[in-house]
Amino acid sequence: MATVENKIILAVNTGSSSIKFSIYNNAETPEHILTGKIERIGLNGTVLSFTVIKNNQKNSRLVKAANMQEAVDVLMDWFEKRAEFKNLAAVGHRIVFGMEYTEAQVISNSMLEELNQIISYDPDHLPGEIELINALQKKYSGLPQVACFDTSFHKTLPRIARQLPIPRRFDRQGIRRYGFHGLSYSFLIEELLRLREPAVTNGRVILAHLGNGASLAAILAGSCIDTSMGFTPSAGFMMGTRPGDLDPGVAGLMIKEESLNPEQFNELINHHCGLLGVSETSSDMYDLLKIENADIRAAEAVNLFCYQVKKWIGSFSVVLEGLDVLVFSAGIGENSPAVRSRICEGLQFMGIDLDNSLNEKNKIIISSKESKVKVYVIPTDEEFMIAKTVCRVLSL
Repeated sequence: MATVENKIILAVNTGSSSIKFSIYNNAETPEHILTGKIERIGLNGTVLSFTVIKNNQKNSRLVKAANMQEAVDVLMDWFEKRAEFKNLAAVGHRIVFGMEYTEAQVISNSMLEELNQIISYDPDHLPGEIELINALQKKYSGLPQVACFDTSFHKTLPRIARQLPIPRRFDRQGIRRYGFHGLSYSFLIEELLRLREPAVTNGRVILAHLGNGASLAAILAGSCIDTSMGFTPSAGFMMGTRPGDLDPGVAGLMIKEESLNPEQFNELINHHCGLLGVSETSSDMYDLLKIENADIRAAEAVNLFCYQVKKWIGSFSVVLEGLDVLVFSAGIGENSPAVRSRICEGLQFMGIDLDNSLNEKNKIIISSKESKVKVYVIPTDEEFMIAKTVCRVLSL
């Protein structure tokens, strides 16, 4: 077991069909040593890949992982063969759903019991996260593990933004808006501070995390006052395979027409809707952009995504009573000039005006000199925030 002085941190991001991980050292400013992932868990062609940052050495191989348990076993065996993992000081986990946990903290048995009790609230993430925590506990006895909750960023939401228009008995059970992508948003706030953007502390900011999972957050004077995702990450606007907000009548009809049980409905809502459902082709924005001129389904999926994001930006600008800064981030937000352009098209009345040349080059600032709203493109880094949070919680 490593001593605290080693300061080698493992940051883990467990999804429904993937496990991403990174290793860092140096607590002052975590230095990236290695990054890797297991993808397509439960599908054909499951791959373990990793990159050694120093020399950009890339490696990948097929592995057998029919489920999350087998994927965790593969990862544990691989850890044992890598020298970097023999000096671990701590592990940090992205925990998507934390309910009442408002701060990152060391994982305890009582916390694990509570997380097990709410698995039904987040069946796509919590089972895998808990599985990996237990496996690491068993393999590295005494190694401190820290839970970094995606929901904790949104603890500043006012009551009116948290409350859902349902009977109060559900509210008393904790059924309300929580919000997600908190680690990403925390990183973006820190980057804006590093860039000396004054609006992040005394102005009005909208953060747009646009990836396969996507959401917005409204930031007023440094605090989150609203967010698009709700009680689950399925809410908000359409995503890669999620529908976003859905008419309850449509949900009821889908359940009735296809005789779906809760597990089957969850599978439909989280894995077969969104870009994939509308296009009937792919959940990947880049795939759809390539074929949109020849496939009306792909074109409609792309346009619907951009239209819905635009509507949410408009609604959050009302909540903020104006807008000073808009930030695009995550896979689509960072890398798709076409999507950013379509979202911002027609928003000149709000003071948003893009510089097409800067946008096409994915520059940090893509707004024109005349734009009243400054528009940023900032790559996010959730694993870095996990490592930094672990160092803070454990005082490394």
